[in-house]
Amino acid sequence: MSTRWPDPAALELLVAVAEQGSLSAAARSVAMAQPNASRAMARLEHELGVALLDRSASGSRLTDAGRALLPEARAVVAGIRGLLHSAGLLGAAKNSHLHVGASLTVAEYLMPGWLTAFRRSHPETLVELDVENSRHIFEQVAQGSADVGFVESPTIPSGLRRMVVAADRLVVVVAPDHPWARRGTPLSAHELAAAELVVREAGSGTRTALEGALRGHAQLAPALELRSNPAVLIAVTAGAGAAVLSDFAVRAGVERGELVEVPVAGVKLDRRIRAVWKGPRVLAGPAGELVALAGSGYTRSR
Repeated sequence: MSTRWPDPAALELLVAVAEQGSLSAAARSVAMAQPNASRAMARLEHELGVALLDRSASGSRLTDAGRALLPEARAVVAGIRGLLHSAGLLGAAKNSHLHVGASLTVAEYLMPGWLTAFRRSHPETLVELDVENSRHIFEQVAQGSADVGFVESPTIPSGLRRMVVAADRLVVVVAPDHPWARRGTPLSAHELAAAELVVREAGSGTRTALEGALRGHAQLAPALELRSNPAVLIAVTAGAGAAVLSDFAVRAGVERGELVEVPVAGVKLDRRIRAVWKGPRVLAGPAGELVALAGSGYTRSR
């Protein structure tokens, strides 16, 4: 007797012969061509070392050995069907759950709109959103605890896929009573770096982008570090100094007159919001659909 495991499809065919009454009817019931069914049964008999079918001009019937092995064959087929069913349930559960990581700026100003639109077309998908700075989002995606991340950091670790989904720019803002609020000329990179700045923490996309923009011009020496955009804005309006934040974060305050935007010359403060993920080049499933939705506005505006 062969030590090979019997072919599950052949066992399914054996069970079908018992249920359908002939090999030809059994082959049709399992969507197998007749010649393939004959070969599968012959191979199964060889592997098991016993004759399973009585073949005659009138058709094929189970032998005594075939009938004796039928309960075990049914159990194996049922077990495999159960395995496939359970795997399908797990796959469906995974596809109905989406774990998203987003850096603070993206989470506060872009993600609500993206997730609201996503929810309209995927009401069955449960979305879990983790809000961290860009450094932590990269770690979550790399470790597989997040299906996809959205960050504003210009530097993406190797091994992660990326796609631009939105445009942003950093803006220098001060309180209305700050000396820069009445300034008539743009700031230089050196003036910006040397000033008392209220900045986001190291590892945030905003901080990384600012340091990258000033690299080669001046060394940043912040006066105060805070872990959220609202905290930075409160400090600025209280007179702690100037800040460099996303336009998404400051626009409402500028329009209300609570903040004043200060122009800067010679420093590139434009940046891109990116989706990041691990694995195939093209992201599929709910995560891929969320990325496509997020990037659709950027694509249309280009």
